[in-house]
Amino acid sequence: MTPRTYRGSVRTRKKLYFALMGTCLTLFVLSWAAIRFVSVPAAVAMSVVAMVIPPVAAIVANRRGPGDKWWDE
Repeated sequence: MTPRTYRGSVRTRKKLYFALMGTCLTLFVLSWAAIRFVSVPAAVAMSVVAMVIPPVAAIVANRRGPGDKWWDE
């Protein structure tokens, strides 16, 4: 496996992680800064969705690529 392939895989995972966490923060802040004035149930639903995103982001960021040697650790 070439270092470029591995580096690209890590870069992709980091981008996806930050996109997911940015979405999480945006949903949470937007739900309680603006949406709660329109609909409290919608704000709660947005918060629930935002609550589910961080574990998914952690799983995505820590998954191993197809060429990673997980048995060497």
